Amino acid sequence: MRLYLVRHPKPDVPAGYCYGRTDLPAQAADSERVLAALTNQGIPGALPVYTSPLQRSAVLAQQLSTAPTFDARLAEMDFGAWELRQWDDITRDEIDAWNADLLHYRPGGGENVLQVAMRVDAFRADIQRAGHAEAVVICHAGTMRLLHAMSSGGTLEDAALRAASTPHQIGYGEVMVLEI
Repeated sequence: MRLYLVRHPKPDVPAGYCYGRTDLPAQAADSERVLAALTNQGIPGALPVYTSPLQRSAVLAQQLSTAPTFDARLAEMDFGAWELRQWDDITRDEIDAWNADLLHYRPGGGENVLQVAMRVDAFRADIQRAGHAEAVVICHAGTMRLLHAMSSGGTLEDAALRAASTPHQIGYGEVMVLEI
């Protein structure tokens, strides 16, 4: 199965803020840019579209498809009390605690990386069972890194650690093609 993973357009939030599960709209200009780029690439064409229900992904999905499938398992990580705080305001001790236990530490009391990996893996299993040859998935950088890491094999814990340790280099609106 081939998945076209699409990162949502740039959210309407100031630089330097922690946001994950917060339901932010996308910046209008970036949404237009991403929509035009995807349309020019022929994405999604007649392919099924799956999307995070967070509006920065969902609105794009609704512009690309008359019947996208909303799936909460594709949402970004929940950073709990860290959500919408400036990264500089989160204490070094909290950041260090997360770095010391990437799999199990719950930033801000939200989700840990392993919990996110478990829900993303459940999505991956379900989409494989759906039997599509190809599909479009509009989601978040964390979700994309997890799906990519899972495609490399190994245990779920190994994949989650690989994803969490991968430098964040996925641009807004970027498309990653993944064979699973």
